[in-house]
Amino acid sequence: MSKTHNNLSRRKFLGITTAAAFSIIPWREGHSNGSLMQNTVKPDSKFGGVQVGAITYSWRSMPGAPEDIIRYCRQTGISSIELMGDVAEKYAGLPAGKDDSEARRNWRLNAPISKFKELRKMFNDAGINIHIAKFSPANWTEAEIDYSFKAAKALGAVGVCNEIGEDACKKMGPIAKSNGMYAIFHNHLQPGELGWSFDKFLDYSTANMLNFDAGHYYGATGLNPTGIIEKLHSRMISIHLKDKTGPKDNPANTNMSWGKGSTPIKDILLLLKENKWPIHADIELEYPVPDGSDAVAEVRKCVDYCRNILS
Repeated sequence: MSKTHNNLSRRKFLGITTAAAFSIIPWREGHSNGSLMQNTVKPDSKFGGVQVGAITYSWRSMPGAPEDIIRYCRQTGISSIELMGDVAEKYAGLPAGKDDSEARRNWRLNAPISKFKELRKMFNDAGINIHIAKFSPANWTEAEIDYSFKAAKALGAVGVCNEIGEDACKKMGPIAKSNGMYAIFHNHLQPGELGWSFDKFLDYSTANMLNFDAGHYYGATGLNPTGIIEKLHSRMISIHLKDKTGPKDNPANTNMSWGKGSTPIKDILLLLKENKWPIHADIELEYPVPDGSDAVAEVRKCVDYCRNILS
């Protein structure tokens, strides 16, 4: 399969250019009262009108306190994130234990929303916006799901993300709507199943939206994701970007370093740019981190890849 539609030149992708250099912002250790980095250039990953960001799951191999996430965003130049819910809840004081424990359930029903506002300020002061909170609360009680939307709103997010599924879409949509927010659903390889359609999941509620994983879609179907994006763009909050091989490639449906797979990332980004749709393009680092590197360096390569296409 030809990759000319997707690959940038090796020199352009790997070269450390002047444009990329500004994303490496010195980090000063130490802060007080949640105040981080004064008098520094804030990150900006909006290129050609397209907001590029990352899901913080990309840094799962590294320490994940809020201060760490802020540092990673500065080092990669990222100004928008989908924040994993455990980061926010641990900061707010969630007790240790199993997620369905009575202690955690009781804590959520009385959670200090002020702590989520405090966390939002930490990120915003550093020039970083939290646009989605991935609490994945579909298996929680309805009261806990309601809490997740209130916490997400305090974080500045537009909605709460969960893996797509019939029960989740039926349950979360009405609660999202009552909070004036969105229930945002993420796909894996389901689009490759016979008869699969996003439509029925979206039809359960006008508050149901998509966190469309273009890499998984391509890996499962081999179809250019731009077709489904054009069809459902008004129901998409964000798109997860990754580079994978297709179902008929060898190896099939495999995460690759960007530029090594056959997912048409360039087509997706240019479609967003051309149509000026307000859909976030979020990097999800899933390929193995090479020896001698780390997840921050690899995400930065992905940011540079997007910048080179959109700028």
